[in-house]
Amino acid sequence: MPCLIALFALIGPRVALIFTWLFSGMIGRAIDSFWLAALGFLLLPWTTLAYVVFYDVGAGREVVGLEWFVVGLAFVADLGSYVGGRWSRG
Repeated sequence: MPCLIALFALIGPRVALIFTWLFSGMIGRAIDSFWLAALGFLLLPWTTLAYVVFYDVGAGREVVGLEWFVVGLAFVADLGSYVGGRWSRG
């Protein structure tokens, strides 16, 4: 399943999140609240996708160690998409 998620992430993180939600229970296992998952989908899609994948694939249904670093990089990518868009508009 993680390989399929990676392929859909090449299209976009929201597409990968939709397919992950439709075809697996990974999002439900990683995030308890529907509203938190919806906010993650809308505001921080790369961060949400990284957290969900590392939660389910990582060691023992939790995000630990180097996995948090990758989730942090995803957060920086999400912030960069907002800041970069404003910066390029001038």
